[in-house]
Amino acid sequence: MTTATLPGSGELLAYGKQHLFPCYARPDAVMVRGSGATLWDSDGRAYLDLTGGLSVTALGHAHPDLVRAISEQAATLGHLSGSFWNDKSNRLAFELSKRAFGDRVFFANSGAEANEAAIKLARRVFFDRGQGQDRFEIVSAERSFHGRTLGALAATGNPRYHEGFAPLPQGFRHVPYGDARALREAVTTRTALVMLEPMQGEGGVIIPPAGYLAEARRICDDAGALLHFDEVQVGMGRTGTWFCHEHEGVTPDTMSLAKALGGGLPLGALVTRSELANVMVPGTHASTFGGNPISCAAGLAYIETVERDGLLARATRLGEQMKERLGSALRETSRVRDVRGRGCLVGIELDVPGKPFADALRNRGVLVSVIADRVLRLAPPFITPDDQLAEGLDAIIAALRA
Repeated sequence: MTTATLPGSGELLAYGKQHLFPCYARPDAVMVRGSGATLWDSDGRAYLDLTGGLSVTALGHAHPDLVRAISEQAATLGHLSGSFWNDKSNRLAFELSKRAFGDRVFFANSGAEANEAAIKLARRVFFDRGQGQDRFEIVSAERSFHGRTLGALAATGNPRYHEGFAPLPQGFRHVPYGDARALREAVTTRTALVMLEPMQGEGGVIIPPAGYLAEARRICDDAGALLHFDEVQVGMGRTGTWFCHEHEGVTPDTMSLAKALGGGLPLGALVTRSELANVMVPGTHASTFGGNPISCAAGLAYIETVERDGLLARATRLGEQMKERLGSALRETSRVRDVRGRGCLVGIELDVPGKPFADALRNRGVLVSVIADRVLRLAPPFITPDDQLAEGLDAIIAALRA
C-alpha cells in the first residue's frame, strides 16, 4: 500500500485504537511523514517536533545521510545474528571505543536491554571472583528510569512504574538522587553495581549537585563495587558532549547507550573495559538482533554526521538559547518554578500538571513531552533551524503566560 492509497485519517486512527495495546496515552493524530524538525499527520497538518522522538532523532527526521546509509545497507546485508561478525557492528564498536572510556561493546536493541546487560555483567564479575552469593545488590536512585523489562524496572526508582508487576527481581535498593551521604550508607560489601544517570532525563531533567558523580566514584572504589552510568537518554551528544559524564570528568566502569545512537533505528549498547567484558564468555549473554548491520550503519552515519557538521557545539548553543530565552521570558510567570538542562535537553518545571499545556501547544503545532507530571521536556533535533526553534519557544512562552 503506497502513501497515495492510505486510508483516511479516521480509518487509520481506528486501526490503532482497535488493534494496538492501549499502553500509550496518545493524541488523535496519526503521523505519516517527517523532515528535519517537522512532522506531518495524515490530515496534512505540520508540527514542530521538540520531543526528538524521546531524545532519539538528534539529526531530525529523514536526514539524507541516514537515509543513504540505511538504504545502502538494506540493499547489501540486512540481518546476520551474533553468530557471525559483520563489518558495520565491528566498525561501530571501534568508533564508540575511540570516543568512550572502554574498549569493549555489547550491542542490543534498546536502552533497557543495555541496562539488563550491565546488571548481568556486574553479577557475573563477582560470580567469577567467587563472591556471587554475597555480592549481588544493585543500588540506584529514586526518580530514576532504566527501562521497562523486569530487571531494569527493578532498578528504576519510581514506584509508579512498579505497580501491578510484583514481585520484581530481588537485590535492588534505591537512594535519593544527588545525596552522596545516602549513597555511601547504601553501598556495602554486598553491592555489585551502583547504577546512576549522570543527569536524570525521565525523572525531570535533574542535574546532580557538583561533585556528586565524583563522590559516587569514590564510594564505589572504597567498597569495591562497580559504577554504571545510564546514558541512554543523555549520551551520544544530547548534552553537548559525546557522553554526559564528561561534564564532570568522572569515568564509570560500564555505560549504557541507546536512543540517539541508532539515528532513529533500534540500537542499544553497553560499553566497558576488556577485563570486565571478558567474563561474558560464549553462552552467558546474547541478542539475536544486537549489532544488526542496518542499525549499525545508521549509527556510523550518525557519528560521522555529528562530527562533520559540528553538531555537539550546536547542541550546546541551542541549549543555551532555550534556557536563556525561556528563563528570561518566564521568570515572572508564577506557574514556572525552574528552567534547567544541558545541551538539547531542557526541562521547564511547573507548579501544576504539564499535560494541559502540552495539549495546548500541540494545538498550536508544537510538540513537547511531559515527564514527572509537571515538567515540560524539550529535546529538539540538533539540526533544528534557529528561526523554527525561536517560533517554538515563542509558542511555549505564550502558552505558559496565558
